[in-house]
Order: sequence, then C-alpha cells, then structure tokens
Amino acid sequence: MRSNSTAVSINPQSPMIFRQLFDSETSTYTYLLADSKTREAVIIDPVLEQIARDIRLLEELNLSLRYSLDTHPHADHITGSGELRARLGCQTVLGAASGVDCVNISAAHGQRLQFGKHALQVRSTPGHTNGCVTYVVVTQTQTLAFTGDTLMIRGCGRTDFQHGSAQQLYRSVHSQIFSLPPDTVIYPGHDYRGFTSSTVAEEMAHNPRLKTGITEACFIEIMSELNLPKPKRLHIAVPANMACGKQQPNTSKIPHINPTDVSDLSEYRIIDVRQSEEFNGELGHIAGAHLTPIDTLSRAAQSWHPNDKLLIVCRSGKRAQQACTILADLGFIDLNCLKGGMESWYNYQQQSDSNQRPATI
Repeated sequence: MRSNSTAVSINPQSPMIFRQLFDSETSTYTYLLADSKTREAVIIDPVLEQIARDIRLLEELNLSLRYSLDTHPHADHITGSGELRARLGCQTVLGAASGVDCVNISAAHGQRLQFGKHALQVRSTPGHTNGCVTYVVVTQTQTLAFTGDTLMIRGCGRTDFQHGSAQQLYRSVHSQIFSLPPDTVIYPGHDYRGFTSSTVAEEMAHNPRLKTGITEACFIEIMSELNLPKPKRLHIAVPANMACGKQQPNTSKIPHINPTDVSDLSEYRIIDVRQSEEFNGELGHIAGAHLTPIDTLSRAAQSWHPNDKLLIVCRSGKRAQQACTILADLGFIDLNCLKGGMESWYNYQQQSDSNQRPATI
C-alpha cells in the first residue's frame, strides 16, 4: 500500500522540483512544484488533513509557497488551500467558473501563473464539474498536465452531480488535453489502482471511456450507465470547499424552527438548498421558496442583504445546517433552519388538511 508521502522525481537534471504526494484515505494526489533557483513553489489539490506533512516538506526543501491551487471544488475531501493561505500567506486559486468567491484568484482559461522561471497555464476543462480546470506546465524536457478529475488513468470523473455534463467532459478532454503533445505526462487527481501517471498517447490508445474511436454519443451513453453511489463526504466537502476549506464556525445556536411555529412565511426569505429534482419532487416545496442548491449557495448569497431573515430548508434538516454554516461564515446573522426539513413540513401540511376535512357520517 502507498504511504501518505509518496514522492517521485521527473528528471534529475530538471531545474524544476517536483513531488507527487498521496492521501490514502481519499486516494487523492497532491502535487508540489517549485523553481530550484528562486525556491518559489505551487501546490495543487492539497488535502486539509495532510497540511502538516505539506508544510514540513516545504520547510525541508526551503521553499516559499506562492500559490495553492485546486482543480475544482472537491466532493470527496476538504481542500487545504484556505489553511495554507492562513499559515503561509500564499494565494489560493480556482477556475473562474467554480463560482467560489473566497479565493484570491479566479483563474480564467489561458491565464498563466508564474513561479520562478516556470508557469502553469490554466485550461478550462468542465464536465466533471462546471468549474474544472487542468493546469499545464512545460519544463525543459516535458509537458505536464495536472488534470484533476477530468481525466484519470484509464478513466475520468463522473458527470452526474455538481453541474456535471458528459458532453462537456468529452469535449474538454479532446480539445484541451488530447490536443497536447502525445508524450505529455498526465497527473490525475486520484487513482484507485496503484497508477501514478500516464501520457496523452496512452490514454488516447487505452482509456476505455475516451480512447480514439469512441464517439461523443457513445461516451455519453457510457457515463449514463455508471450508476455510482454518491461520495460519502459530498454534503460536507462541497460546502467546505465553496468556503476554501475554512473550518466551519459553531452554528449550534442557530434556531431550528418547527413547522408549527412558522406563523408568517412572508417575514422570511425562504432558501431551499436541495437539488431541482427534489424541489419539484414528491415532497414539493414551500410557496415562495428560492431554489438554491447548496453547491451554488456561496455565489447566490452575494446578492442578498446580510440582515435578511433567512429560513433554510432541505429534505431532512442536515443540509440546511450545513448551509447555515456557509451563510454564517459569509456574515449572515438572522439564520433559521426548518427543523426536519420538507419531510416535517409535508407531514404537518398533510395533518392540517386532514383536521380541516369534515367528519364522515
């Protein structure tokens, strides 16, 4: 089994320092790159639980961290970018389409991020999420592509949540990754089978979902039939990563209101943080509620007044609590969770309707 601190070298003669690190809990790769002369460094996809390891390595190699970059807002682990910024003063980076406002740099397609004599080029590669990017760096001897979950070794990221799109992913891979030189080294965000890297040529020849000859329509069909379970940490990781991995404030004092205690809905801005299929599903939604899926909450909340009286609704109450954490961190002070979510609201409405029906003789 791989350790949590796997390290590899690109080329002993290369003026760029490179380390590939591994988190065994989430099978996540983190990458450290640095200029060997200026000692300026960047880190890609850091994991919160591995911050001590990463800082220790930076100190041992006498490196100064300039950027902490994420390839997308992760759903399976919490980023360490926010904590690295707090401790080391680096700048945090995400693709502009991610809609994460707490980063220092919302990187646009084609933007270059310099560290010493080297530079990472940002390539927008949506599909797994709408904000995925691939970071490309050209050394003296090789082109390296850090693809996150867009392209993995003999696979790719799923496309069934976080605004995923199989069509977009297919086009992103072909236009932005497979267009790179064939010997470009692919460094993915995860691996579950013991691989550390691949190349563009290898993936074009052997990737069972994306190799040459597989059409866009075929790829869309392949992705539609995966039927994968949702990541275990989805409802924890996504809200945290929309807040740059910031540790969550204590929201234990936020009122949890029973449906029986809601006397006047008009006094609230009602925010339903479920997905659209739930909002329009069997439990329905509260009249006047604003559908704001939790992974879009940080961006949507920018247009609200911080003194608005908010009633946060989800299916059972868990996501509403997480949403209140995000909103509290953004400065909202009048927060209220609907206790039991739409399940309790639906049952309350059903009971109320039953009590108002005339008795049958």
